[in-house]
Amino acid sequence: MDTFFSYIFGCRVNEAEKILLDKTLIKNGFIFDEKNPTFYIINSCAVTGKAEREVRQHIYQIRKKLPATTIIVTGCAATQWIKKNIHVDGIDILIENKQKSSIPTMLLKRSSQISDIRRHSSLNYHDKFLATGRMMIKIQDGCDRFCSYCIVPSLRGNPHSRFIKDIIKEICEYDDIMQEIILTAINTECFGKDTGETLINLIKAILEKTVIPMISFGSIHPWSITDEFLTYYQSIIPTNRFLPFFHIPIQSGSNTMLKLMNRGYTKEEILEKLKKIKMIHPKAYIGTDIIVGFPGETEQEFEETYEFLKKAPIDKIHVFRFSLRPGTASEILEKHYKQIPSEEIRRRSKLLRELNEKKITT
Repeated sequence: MDTFFSYIFGCRVNEAEKILLDKTLIKNGFIFDEKNPTFYIINSCAVTGKAEREVRQHIYQIRKKLPATTIIVTGCAATQWIKKNIHVDGIDILIENKQKSSIPTMLLKRSSQISDIRRHSSLNYHDKFLATGRMMIKIQDGCDRFCSYCIVPSLRGNPHSRFIKDIIKEICEYDDIMQEIILTAINTECFGKDTGETLINLIKAILEKTVIPMISFGSIHPWSITDEFLTYYQSIIPTNRFLPFFHIPIQSGSNTMLKLMNRGYTKEEILEKLKKIKMIHPKAYIGTDIIVGFPGETEQEFEETYEFLKKAPIDKIHVFRFSLRPGTASEILEKHYKQIPSEEIRRRSKLLRELNEKKITT
């Protein structure tokens, strides 16, 4: 009987893809085996240079530990390596993002030991989310925003949404065993652009057609927080099923930086949205991502971001140091602006982490 193990780097969309892949392979007779799998599948990340290095290191470690295992790498780093014709030692099969759904079929063709006895469809293996009764559901892929620091649109491609009926069908499979569904997307704003559906349509359908006790988003992007969305959110609070958790990646509290990042909003606009969420639900928990050391960020711009975060109704701050991704607009910006010393970026990051600790403890 052929066995497999899957491992992810990066975002919750990758986690949702892993869960779906695992379920499909188990349904088709493969056995989940962490110790000595026939196939070792890595869903990679390339959002930062550090993420890409971590993928390479992991491949090296697995190849050394499991020399006979077939290592399959997919995801954003894999797509990047295919596009750039980059060779990475230790990989047996590279699969780009748009082909990753074909992995189960490919493995079935390669397998000579799959039994006719099919396993039951429950995910009988340990997963950090499933173990707590939480299920990741991917609703959308791709992005058309092209923020100047982000390589994801070129690796994930144009926005592509799942149909609501298909999402509902998947959720209903877990009605009896899961307590929370976490909706994941590369960009929630893009949901339904290609299908004629909307994020509000999706939430309505889940509330009406499933009995999952709790629903949340892994991240909800600033452009999705419209007046229409906020009005709808206020109307469904009495159901107690839509969790008051909002992870909103803002990236900066400086208008100069937001413009250079091509984010398409100002700090005043986003602050108003955050305040409205808290007005609607005072106990709503708001988290955000902030990039430190983006090209052109002077001490003044950093101070603007610090003061914005200090005053804004944000409960948790995830701090990321800027990582140049070749092929993005930030590559041009970095040549134009004086490079920020690494020790200065570390100092700014430390200040924001300390601010985050203060917010958590107050």
